[in-house]
Amino acid sequence: MSQTPAPARVSRLDFIRENYYRVAASGLIPAGFYQPELPRPDQLPGRTGRLTLEVVSHCWNYAHLQAYQLSSLVLHPPTAIDVRMTVYHCPEDRKTVRLLEHFAGRQVPGVTWDWRPLERNRLLRRAIGRNAAAKATRADWIWFTDCDLLFLDGCLDTLAARLQGRRDRLLYPQVEHCTRMLREDDPVLLAAADEPGLVQIDPAQFEPFGIKKAVGPLQIVHGDIARLAGYCDAIAYYREPVEHWRKTYEDRTFRWLLRTQGVPIEVPGVYRIKHLHKGRYQEGGMKRIRRSLRQLQAAVFGRAKGR
Repeated sequence: MSQTPAPARVSRLDFIRENYYRVAASGLIPAGFYQPELPRPDQLPGRTGRLTLEVVSHCWNYAHLQAYQLSSLVLHPPTAIDVRMTVYHCPEDRKTVRLLEHFAGRQVPGVTWDWRPLERNRLLRRAIGRNAAAKATRADWIWFTDCDLLFLDGCLDTLAARLQGRRDRLLYPQVEHCTRMLREDDPVLLAAADEPGLVQIDPAQFEPFGIKKAVGPLQIVHGDIARLAGYCDAIAYYREPVEHWRKTYEDRTFRWLLRTQGVPIEVPGVYRIKHLHKGRYQEGGMKRIRRSLRQLQAAVFGRAKGR
């Protein structure tokens, strides 16, 4: 009889290192101790014309969410910008592999699919894939996102207009639209749970929320900065493989290393599916605690909570 694997334990050293960088990123330690000075915005090229954008996503046991993200590019293809959709995944995750194989056969004007397999313990440290993408990108801009974020009507073409001549290190959409917290048996999630294919979602299920900084899936980075700094490349801890998904505190560290919380821009069509069940975490006590906290949040607020 199969048994549920025991939850992975974080070593005392890892716990200390993780919290050290969380404290450091609060500003108590100068970023210059780790990241050499980067070009000032006025030293960066402000590119114009038809720009290129690389969108970087990670997927582990979230094929039903990744299906919505990829579908959004098929149903709302960009016309004013060339997009490379990069998805880091693990061959062990067969549902995601089948999904990517399906979309690889779809030709979408303005979109290039780029599937990048990683070993599970490297995929589960999201900064590893993001760092590799940042250092290798040839795009004018790179958008670090998550597989539950969708690019609906007008999103990418408006972004193309907003990026004309911009020299900022880091940008973010000032508004995102979120669903309520969806349970595992919600029809939205079940619609993409079986055979891979196009899926659509009603925008009326989302509510708008203001964003105050470039958080996890809403980080749009100047390509020159990405190539120079990578994604937390200056800190070896964030390049180390892990045995289970880690909370993504490196987002905060990334902003600290770039010396900016990001600059807001108006971009419509940024939508995110909030979901209660987190398939990326191992079963165990902490997963049950996180699930309970999300249930409490959904019960108290009754809707998606803005960041």
